[in-house]
Amino acid sequence: MQRILFLLFLSLIGSVQAQQRVIDTVETINGPILIYANRTWEYLKDKNFDGILNPRLNALMIEKGYSFVQTWDNNMCYSSGRGNDMSKLKDTLWLCVLEEAHSEFRIPVDGIVTSRYGYRSGRHHSGIDLDLETGDTVRSAWGGKVRYAKYNEGGFGNLVIVRHYNGLETFYAHLSKLIVVPDQEVKAGDVLGLGGNTGHSFGSHLHFEVRFYDASINPEEVIDFEKRVCKDENLFVFSSLFRPGAKPTDMEGDEADPVVVTPPLVQAAQRKYYKVRSGDTLSEIADRNQTTVSKICQLNGIRPTETLQIGRSLRVK
Repeated sequence: MQRILFLLFLSLIGSVQAQQRVIDTVETINGPILIYANRTWEYLKDKNFDGILNPRLNALMIEKGYSFVQTWDNNMCYSSGRGNDMSKLKDTLWLCVLEEAHSEFRIPVDGIVTSRYGYRSGRHHSGIDLDLETGDTVRSAWGGKVRYAKYNEGGFGNLVIVRHYNGLETFYAHLSKLIVVPDQEVKAGDVLGLGGNTGHSFGSHLHFEVRFYDASINPEEVIDFEKRVCKDENLFVFSSLFRPGAKPTDMEGDEADPVVVTPPLVQAAQRKYYKVRSGDTLSEIADRNQTTVSKICQLNGIRPTETLQIGRSLRVK
């Protein structure tokens, strides 16, 4: 009996080694691919990826002595396991939501808000619900890398989680179909899946969450869902931001000592919006407001070829 168990153990070890043994390397336009003996593969750049997409933020967290966990795991919905206690966050941290190299934003879906962040029927709703029809396209809000893309048994149904270069993660739940795979790099506006009604859902909609080190924040702190734009290039993160049911108006008067911010803040007074009228084109709007088509597209997360909806507010400055 002991001999049989020993042989089974050797067989298991051999199987694991075979799975990890590289038998070939293939060059692709996206970089070298490693081919394993068990016919699986992965990009060479993903082999030792540690999950850090924002080195500045990671270095700041280490400098401040915060031990918040944020692993890179394709099978865990929450990368910190039991979660990080944000009440221990004593400083105010600055995030550049629209990083210089990744400055685009796209609204995940065009549907109206049907349920907001906060308490709902006595339970905390950790995201925001956006209306859609099953099969509607769901897009990535910012650029980043897909950490999780599979059916989630915890109620999310088909779920995609994207970790972004700006330090945030976004959840896209109840999808009818997954388009992306784990470790795939995405840009703002790339299709992640199709909207649906999977998991604990009553009617087709997108459940959308914004998280910082696994802790949810009110998505409306970052995004104006009516205007379909980022509210600000800057996001200040502090402990009270993570109170269950916190609204953006609750954020005033926090007494945490801010971390020194070197870039200038974008003031609301510097912004300018234009309401689209019948017959307007992007080039005409750009000329009228002394700007460029590319700048308008960057500020609103749209493409130059996108059809403009009459009455939509476009940010032009």
